[in-house]
Amino acid sequence: MKDPILQVRDLCKVYGAGGSRVAALDHVSLTVRRGEFVSIVGPSGSGKSTLLHILGGVDKPTAGQVLVDGVDLSTLDETRLAVFRRRQIGLVYQFYNLIPVLTVAENLTLPLLLDHRRPDAAQVRSLAVELGIADRMDALPGQLSGGQQQRVSIGRALLTRPALVLADEPTGNLDRKNSAAIVELLKGFHRKYAQTLILITHDPEIALQAGRVLSLEDGRIVKDEVIRP
Repeated sequence: MKDPILQVRDLCKVYGAGGSRVAALDHVSLTVRRGEFVSIVGPSGSGKSTLLHILGGVDKPTAGQVLVDGVDLSTLDETRLAVFRRRQIGLVYQFYNLIPVLTVAENLTLPLLLDHRRPDAAQVRSLAVELGIADRMDALPGQLSGGQQQRVSIGRALLTRPALVLADEPTGNLDRKNSAAIVELLKGFHRKYAQTLILITHDPEIALQAGRVLSLEDGRIVKDEVIRP
């Protein structure tokens, strides 16, 4: 059995206090092994996005631990956390989060540039071809369709070959055809690079393409199902 890439221990996230106190996550614990494809489902307000943002080091828990590849994120200061996130965690968002004044090529390579690393031109070109955006490298995000923008977002998340890829409703802003294409891309990269993929979705068809499905309700994991080994 493969070793854990992600360990979550008794994770809590509370917003507000007193009568306005809301427990977005309520003592969540889980383990994800290297190379797994896990989907997370649940109604709006169940804590899915909060959980993903904490796993990605974008938000901090009220209590509990998150270990990514053996590193406890709570032990890292902001600078070290930012570096770790750029190198080890790939984030794909529903609304792409591209920089509008940067070209496709610049958006793709931004994590490397922020890390003061020179992009490998051949690797970038190969990835662009796989993503189907090789002819759009000089375009700005506003000149792209939603599906193309999400492909750039996926490429940006994958270029550094992170240990963990987190996708927050990556098809939520796309039509059915583009949604299917984006899921196939994520699955293809998951298989090709044996990367660990955790995907949040409201779509049960997409969720069931993962090897394992976690169901959240009221900030708690209520079901953990292995769909396929």
